Amino acid sequence: MEFGEGEGKVPLDNIAKRAEAYKQKERGTYKMIKEYIEVKYGFKVHTAYIAEVKRSLGLPMYDAPNAVEELKQPRKHPTAEKVEAIKDALKHYEEM
Repeated sequence: MEFGEGEGKVPLDNIAKRAEAYKQKERGTYKMIKEYIEVKYGFKVHTAYIAEVKRSLGLPMYDAPNAVEELKQPRKHPTAEKVEAIKDALKHYEEM
């Protein structure tokens, strides 16, 4: 098989287009999600809130190296406004 232009050859731009279609999409990290929310909505969210929303939506969670068995303080829950902002950020990064 030959690549290039002309009869019987496979055009290189076709290969590039197909490769782009299979390229893995960038996943939004917690840091990226927090920054997106702060810029768009003007407030900060805690990573625990992001994790809680992801868990409630059944999205994949990854092992946290600093996770603890028992919390020192009771877990606080995000407000409805923060939940919606987190969902928006997850949609922006195509995680839901």
